[in-house]
Order: sequence, then C-alpha cells, then structure tokens
Amino acid sequence: MKGVSYRPGTRVRLRPSRRADIMDLALDGRIAEVAAVEEDFEGQVHVAVVLEGDPGRDLGAASQIGHRFFFAPDELEPLTGPAGGSPGHRVLVAGVGNIFMADDGFGPEAAAALARRPLPEGVHVADFGIRGMDLAYRMLDGYDTVVLLDATPHGQPPGTLSLIEPDLAQLPAGGAPEAHAMDPVKVLALARSLGDGQLPRVLVVGCEPQIRMNGDEIDVVVGLSGPVRDAVERSVPFVESVVADILADAERR
Repeated sequence: MKGVSYRPGTRVRLRPSRRADIMDLALDGRIAEVAAVEEDFEGQVHVAVVLEGDPGRDLGAASQIGHRFFFAPDELEPLTGPAGGSPGHRVLVAGVGNIFMADDGFGPEAAAALARRPLPEGVHVADFGIRGMDLAYRMLDGYDTVVLLDATPHGQPPGTLSLIEPDLAQLPAGGAPEAHAMDPVKVLALARSLGDGQLPRVLVVGCEPQIRMNGDEIDVVVGLSGPVRDAVERSVPFVESVVADILADAERR
C-alpha cells in the first residue's frame, strides 16, 4: 500500500489478492503482526507476518517456515486506532531457564504466569527455556527493550527479586549458545554479533534460587522450591511495574 511503512510489531489485517494461493486466501480477514520486511533477489518486497493468537509464534527460527506467512505490501491493511498501527515502544519479556533443574525453572514459570495477564500493546511474553539461539534471533526482531526473567544468585535470601541492567559493553566476543543450556551472557553476545553490534536495552528480573544445580547431577529435579514458587506470584506485579515504567519513560522521550 502506497504511503504506508511497515516495521516489526505493526498489526495488520490480511487481504490476499486474487493471485494468491489457496492457503493465503484462507487467511483473508485474519489479524496478524509484522515480523519482518524482506527483499528477494529480484527486488520484490515481501512482508513476513505471524498470526495473532498463533501458539507457535515463539518457537523460534526453526519454526519460521510453518508459522510465518509472506504477503506483498498491498495485501496488508494496516490497523488504525488504539489497537492498531505500530507500537511506539516494543518490549519482549523472555523467560529463560531449565525446568528440569529445580529453581532454574523460575524464568519459564514466571513467563507462564505473566502470559495469563493482559499486557499493553507491543509487549510480548514468551518462554524460551533453554533455546538460546532462538532468543538471540528474537531479540533482534525490532524490540526496543528485552526483559529477561531468570534465576540469578546474588547471595540474597531465596526468593528475592532483583532488577538488574547488565553492562552490554562488557560482553565477551560472540559465541554460539550451548544446545541444551541457557547462558544469558552467551545469548546476548551472540545477539550483538548477529545485530552488527546493536542490541536493544536489556533488563534482567532475577530471582535468588534456593536450590542450585550445575547440570552435572545424575537426576533431574522438576519443581521449584517454596521460596521461589512464592516469588513467581510476586514476579507478576513486579514485571508489570517494570514494563509500565519502561513504556512511561519511552512516552516522555
């Protein structure tokens, strides 16, 4: 559509043209969100979208073929009003951690609890578990701020919640995250290298664990300790307050 620009996060209604295939035609009228704008070797512009309410939208790069759909710009109808258009500030809240390592599962549990709450437009919540590579790519999908939910030992009483802003200038050289582990430092370093040195602002909502595991144990431990379980409930209003402050600060700028 002439005069309309799309960026990640723009909400649109799908209006496939008559030249579209039957799969695209079946999506006529559905609401979607722009994930990326790409150009092919022939110079044609294609807009990748994810359907609103698609439970597989956060499965990461490996699922993009199955959960992203491509349309020409003139096949999209931008939504206007309070619920449409491009959000001014996009926030990704990402739960990270291993649910089979006791209190390391705080991040996924907190993300699940937060996802059940209504959130402002442009704020997305996802459980990335130990999928570090997926998180690194998702961080670069046009988000202005990324809030990580993670178990972070700092010598505080178990269940203590903290807000941390890491110094991104101190990140090591980029390296691929481990396939079955989640090291936020490695994820951030990889995302920085993938983004040509650019990263969104990163905040960490950390919870002091009671049970710490290093991954070398013979047995898995499913379930959080009592203090960390209680902290999951307290993390919901805590994160909501952090997000509200982020959006208010962005609005003032």
